[in-house]
Amino acid sequence: MKVYPTVQKRDVRSLFNAIAYRYDLLNHLLSGGVDLYWRRKAIEHLRGYSSARILDVAAGTADLSIAALRLNPASIVGIDIAESMLEQGRAKLRRRSLEDRITLQTGDAERLAFATGSFDAVIVAFGVRNFEELDRGLSEMFRVLRNGGKAVILEFSQPRMFPFRQVYFLYFLKILPLIGSLVSGHREAYTYLPESVLKFPEGEAFLERLRSVGFDGAAQERLTFGIAAIYTGIKNGTPQ
Repeated sequence: MKVYPTVQKRDVRSLFNAIAYRYDLLNHLLSGGVDLYWRRKAIEHLRGYSSARILDVAAGTADLSIAALRLNPASIVGIDIAESMLEQGRAKLRRRSLEDRITLQTGDAERLAFATGSFDAVIVAFGVRNFEELDRGLSEMFRVLRNGGKAVILEFSQPRMFPFRQVYFLYFLKILPLIGSLVSGHREAYTYLPESVLKFPEGEAFLERLRSVGFDGAAQERLTFGIAAIYTGIKNGTPQ
């Protein structure tokens, strides 16, 4: 199996704490608002599944948790290592009177503080590429799912179609870091973003990682010319 470069957890925490106050604004600005559609599309992959108990890993400012409310779950727990991101999320929940429906807490995706089989669904948006130990994080997601539970992972991908791919990478590698730096005052964070996407084992390589930790039926849906992808997998037992 190919070995991919890892990121340091402490650096990821520091980066996201630094840009937390501008995170939502830049997400929507830099994606032209399409990130909201991507999250809604990801949640649709849980339709038809029992999703009473949902865990949102790398929940950040809680946008994916809020999108998941359309499933009318009994509970949603969101965890993240960056406390400043969670503070922004809690403020958002208070403004929308959603504190009783979503709980946000500090937590490490690679060492989930929940019992095996605690959740019906695990969801992640733009978080798995930041795992220091990708396979360990995926294994933890698998562990806390009940048998028959489903994981839905939304992550950036790499467009393949000419000439969109070339135009996209011009924007992604040159323009996006400049805008992100000007708005957030933190250039390093928006240099890290494209670097982390380029290093991430997207597509079939990521599906193989899901299978390797035990997920069945691993599949992907590519979105918006391949800028992002939704990956899904089912827990039907324990890994071999």
